[in-house]
Amino acid sequence: MEFRLLGTVSVDTFTGPLPLGPAKRRSLLAALLLSANTPVSIARLTDSLWDDTPPLHARSVIQGHVSRLRALLVGADAEAYGVELVTLGDAYVLRLPETLLDSQRFEELLTLARGQRSPADAVLMLKEALSLWQGPALSGAFAGRPLQAAAHSLEESRLATVEQLARAYAALGEHNRAAAVLRSEAVAHPMRESLAAALMTALYRAGRQSEALDWFHRTRRLLADELGIDPGHELADAYALILRGDPGPDAGREGGRNAPGGPGTTARGPVRSGGGDSGGSGNGAVPAARPAADRRAGTDGGAAAAPADRPADLLGGTGGGTGGAPSPAPPRPLPVPSLAGEPHPTDLLPRAPRGFQGRTAELAALTRAAAGEAPVCLVTGPAGVGKTALALQWAHRNPAAFPDGRLFADLRGFSDTGEPALVEVLREFLLALGVAPRRVPESVSAAAALFRSLTDRRRLLVILDNARHSATVRPLLPGGTDCVTLVTSRHRLEGLIASDAARPVPLDVLEPPDGTALLAGVLGEDRVLAEPVAARRLAELCGGLPLALRVTAARLAGRPTWTLAGLADELADERSRLTYLDVDDTGVSAALRLTVQQLPQDAVHQLARLGHHPGGHFDPYTAAALAGTDPVVATAALERLAAAHLVTETAPGRWVLHDLVRLYARGMDPAGGSEALIGVLDHYIATALAAADTAEPGGELCFVLPEDYHRPVAVRDFVDRAAAMHWLATERDDLALAADAARTAGFHDRAWRIILLQWPQVVWRVRDNWSPLLELALDSARAHDDAYAESRVLSLLGWVLTEEGRTTEAVTLLERSPGLARQAGDRLGEATALINLAVVQAEQGELDTALEGCGRAVDLAREEREAHTEMLALQHLARLQLTANRPHEALESVRTALDLGPEHEEVARRVLLLTTSGEARLALGEENDGIRLLDRAAGEAESAGYDTGAVRALQALLRVTAEPEYRKRYEEAVRRLTDNG
Repeated sequence: MEFRLLGTVSVDTFTGPLPLGPAKRRSLLAALLLSANTPVSIARLTDSLWDDTPPLHARSVIQGHVSRLRALLVGADAEAYGVELVTLGDAYVLRLPETLLDSQRFEELLTLARGQRSPADAVLMLKEALSLWQGPALSGAFAGRPLQAAAHSLEESRLATVEQLARAYAALGEHNRAAAVLRSEAVAHPMRESLAAALMTALYRAGRQSEALDWFHRTRRLLADELGIDPGHELADAYALILRGDPGPDAGREGGRNAPGGPGTTARGPVRSGGGDSGGSGNGAVPAARPAADRRAGTDGGAAAAPADRPADLLGGTGGGTGGAPSPAPPRPLPVPSLAGEPHPTDLLPRAPRGFQGRTAELAALTRAAAGEAPVCLVTGPAGVGKTALALQWAHRNPAAFPDGRLFADLRGFSDTGEPALVEVLREFLLALGVAPRRVPESVSAAAALFRSLTDRRRLLVILDNARHSATVRPLLPGGTDCVTLVTSRHRLEGLIASDAARPVPLDVLEPPDGTALLAGVLGEDRVLAEPVAARRLAELCGGLPLALRVTAARLAGRPTWTLAGLADELADERSRLTYLDVDDTGVSAALRLTVQQLPQDAVHQLARLGHHPGGHFDPYTAAALAGTDPVVATAALERLAAAHLVTETAPGRWVLHDLVRLYARGMDPAGGSEALIGVLDHYIATALAAADTAEPGGELCFVLPEDYHRPVAVRDFVDRAAAMHWLATERDDLALAADAARTAGFHDRAWRIILLQWPQVVWRVRDNWSPLLELALDSARAHDDAYAESRVLSLLGWVLTEEGRTTEAVTLLERSPGLARQAGDRLGEATALINLAVVQAEQGELDTALEGCGRAVDLAREEREAHTEMLALQHLARLQLTANRPHEALESVRTALDLGPEHEEVARRVLLLTTSGEARLALGEENDGIRLLDRAAGEAESAGYDTGAVRALQALLRVTAEPEYRKRYEEAVRRLTDNG
């Protein structure tokens, strides 16, 4: 038995591949195989099987696929191979020996190949690894987003293996073979620059220089036409190697002629003067920068020496002469030799950050952003996320890319000390580039023009740290097309993106493994390995924020007797967490304060109120309710907060706060907590009411509003049932958190209402573990000593327990509900309670009692003139009458119910009534009428997409007729339930 992901998702056996069936079943198998021997949750499988909002019965569809897949494996004697598909709680795990999975064998062969000293042995293993591929990864599966990402990752690994095979061929001197394996992939991936560069090098070393150059120009044109970018450094370096005529067999080897920074390194652009003793070339090219002492010489009364090869008057020199003849150059001061004995470039960079961890993807993104012509790279993110550290780490990793120097300026855009004058920043840059102090212009515009002129033909890196405004950055941009500018900011600086095509590289918090590694970098691996669980908990409590992690590590480093678990327990208390994350003048609170003090007052007020939000997400309506404003004002404030990276937009109109920002915001306005909480609780009540009314129009409200209810300024409008149900589904967790917060704060009258208003979702997804939330609602109803509330909650909770098969518990609760409703004068609540009680009584065999209770429910609803509840009671009464073998009475109940509702009454109820009517006709021996009614019920269900109702009606039909059409329709309905959702 063999499982395949590298090609069509399949299971091969001695008798041939297993018939896996539809694409979604292959998707489920692929998701399980990608996490082989690890539990995969229903939620993750749902994401893998559906791109958009999953169907309401997604869980049932997944269960059906699992059941069929398990049957296929059992039938293929999978157990003999050690293969087993098991259920673990709310997840599934596919257990199998990893040798049976082609992607695992592929990785093992790559690991073995990397360990080979002989290139010939490496070639054999790499070829064997690539032979496992039989087409694009995960073919035949439904391409949900997680599976697309996995397929992309596998394809990247395959392409990297092809490049590795080409390098192994090159090491053997077989450059034509290297070119052959690269060419087909370069054709298939024409904009993958690493493939193009490798192919160019292989062709050149094989003596096919013209083909190599042709491939470069072809790729360059494609990048320009399709992406509007220039070739990156890798492609440009391969081109430069060919133009130099470099033999290149040892290219890239340690100490080789073309090693980074070695003597063979050639910068893009014109050849520059090598040092202070060289004569000028007369072409105006700018030389490499001289030593600092040389650049700053000549300050005591005499003019400073201009850089070699540049006319003195460009720097403000006074050369005159007659007849246009150039004046003689001033005498050159004696150069002070550097320690290395040769000139070195300007370097104003601070030291590389200590203990830098992770950020592989961001460093790669920064490298990509730095490619092209005069790029401006924009690293953005919240305070303390490590923007400066990332910029410096990238700069220190790429020294050879900037032979003319690296400049750095802290613009202090979020500092108590205020921003430096732009002219002072430019002055520092110009001095570093060799301009004499007396020659630095006094105005910003003139100094910026001189800076652009001096950098016009240089290959220079400029880092502008902590920028607050786009306008601050623009005068500091260099003029050279080969210069790279790297800007860091807590703001998004969208103006810089618009005016200078800045390429954003957003920075988020660290994942727990990288956060733990950062702690180990400060504390030492032994201390972290001694308490791995506590270390991970610390990383999570710090929210992955590097600044918070470093402060935590600093506290522990100074206290060697403290345990990581002890500090984690202290940080777990939200009331003191921010205090523990401050040390000396450094900490999370200080960093956030500097960001907040730059905000307008309306954004500050909004942030402070967001700190009291009990949920995890919020939209403009929620934010408005918290702040006591309207959604338009709230949206504007959220945009300002997002620009400052204090909130994050996870989806259009859906935002979150980092945990530490939430704690800081909560402390900004502690007195406003109660008002904010009441506002958001009443917002949830109003919105859930609107959702329930849209999802189940005409239904009877499940409660009256609280006496001190505050209606929000604006309430979300739902266009249809799907939108309302989607809101209830996506807000389920936040609604639960809001109810819990209401209960904790003593607002019990809000808590049970917020929970009970989710009843349309409860009814639709009754088996989604609603009972704990409803039990919380019951506690709140009893705490408020509210018989009305208790009856309503008991009625819904009892019905849920019945559906979960917990009938004994259900009866205990439901028997109390009608009496409480009568005590509260809630006649419609009593009717609903009697209906739900009748259902469970019938299941326990008390059919007569159930019929009596359901009949009483009909009478109560009729007396109250509430047609919706009366129809519900009649629907259940008809079902009970049919079960009691009283088909005449069942027919009469169905007719009465159908007469109550208009033609557009809910399809599901109409289908169920028609099905009951058809079954009653069959029980009376009226087979033709029964078949006609059941066929009509099935047809209406199929037309509306109500597959559950179609299956039920067609099942009843198949009990009395073997008509092939009904069998076919039944199987199609079952398949739709399983496959299409």
